[in-house]
Amino acid sequence: MTAYDAIIIGTGQAGPPLARRFAGAGMKIAVIERARYGGTCVNIGCTPTKTMVASAYAAHLARRGADYGFSAGEITVDMKRVKARKDYVVGLSNRAVERSVKSLKNGHAYEGHARFASPREVQVGTETLNADRIFINVGARAAVPAIPGLDQVDYLTNSSMMNVDFLPDHLLILGGSYIGLEFGQMYRRFGSAVTIVEIGPRLIAREDEDVSEGIAGFLAKEGVDVRLNAKCLRVRTEGRNIVMTIDCGGTSEVRGSHLLVATGRRPNTDDLGLDRAGIKQDARGYIIVDDELRTSAAGVWALGDCNGRGAFTHTSWNDYQIVAANLLDGEHRRLSDRIPAYALYTDPPLGRVGMTVAEVRKGGRRALVGKIGMEKVSRAFEKGETEGFMQIVVDADTKQILGASFLGAGGDEVIHCVLDVMYAKAPYTVLERAMHIHPTVAEFVPLILDDLAPISEPASAAGE
Repeated sequence: MTAYDAIIIGTGQAGPPLARRFAGAGMKIAVIERARYGGTCVNIGCTPTKTMVASAYAAHLARRGADYGFSAGEITVDMKRVKARKDYVVGLSNRAVERSVKSLKNGHAYEGHARFASPREVQVGTETLNADRIFINVGARAAVPAIPGLDQVDYLTNSSMMNVDFLPDHLLILGGSYIGLEFGQMYRRFGSAVTIVEIGPRLIAREDEDVSEGIAGFLAKEGVDVRLNAKCLRVRTEGRNIVMTIDCGGTSEVRGSHLLVATGRRPNTDDLGLDRAGIKQDARGYIIVDDELRTSAAGVWALGDCNGRGAFTHTSWNDYQIVAANLLDGEHRRLSDRIPAYALYTDPPLGRVGMTVAEVRKGGRRALVGKIGMEKVSRAFEKGETEGFMQIVVDADTKQILGASFLGAGGDEVIHCVLDVMYAKAPYTVLERAMHIHPTVAEFVPLILDDLAPISEPASAAGE
């Protein structure tokens, strides 16, 4: 048995920086990685997909040359070169993480699968490691639903999509949320026919209805076929095609050459031996943590996607910050201080922070809302990118910003204007009175706040 001051299982966004902090404090560290250094974000998540989104955007913009006064001729996409570019970018990040872990002073990297032998012991291959502090950072993987026939079909997930170096003739996507929408628009721009099948009544149901409608609208303009309210799903192969039955009568079917299953994620916690350490999980397999990311087992923390408290790269990084600050800096940082924020990288992107309008209505508080269409934003109009809108919700009594949805050009960046004011707990009037630079998208944020009105009831409720 080899003794360490701390063991870190997994090298996703939270693991390596935590290892560096501990090693820098003179602690003896073990870092365990069973597959690819860098975890989901670097290898099959943010880094590769946003690299591919950039390629798709370039192809789309070139096809729109006439809108800007030029012609690039016929635009074709070489998927092998797209994949090569993606692999190059991923390789740089992956190798950088591996170097940082393997060069740690006072650190040792183990490559293999980790399992708990007890609350203080972890087995890797034939070796047993011991530490008083253990940190689980094992991430998540694609969740595959129990749909009749799916186990007989050669389907893709967000992970296996990274190996695709060809253009699917017709890509079927099961799931109308973040992963499915990004891949759907991306491959439509590469040149595939794309059909997105969603069991719910609208896309990305967690967002406000106008966001769902806006995204469905610009996808439709690009030729993406969206099928909602899919019931009694069944899948089968028919020759070289994959056929999805999407209603109970069996008369409505969609046919494609390939199928991407994008129906959510599940934590990589099945085979860690958590029961041997007394680590509790919820019904979906996520490790239960308290406000400081401690598990039910003393001396064990869970960070990143496996704890179900964010499932984003930035929330994983923030988990690391919370744990490091509390253990090394004498601070008392908490998960409950975190403001929900994320982005959807369609084009245009969606930047989201805090509460939706629907959540504010449900809470019953007095609130005000301001909204502007992107066609009225001069910078967006000048760029020829006028899809979407920006919307901000504030508390009418406290003047605190409650949330915002920016669906439009630069929305994933501009949203931070709002997020930072929310963290400062400043009234919206601080942002309203700020002088922003012209011409930018962000200059319209104060204008939105200068034209607030009481939140009205949704049209469906008003008509009842």
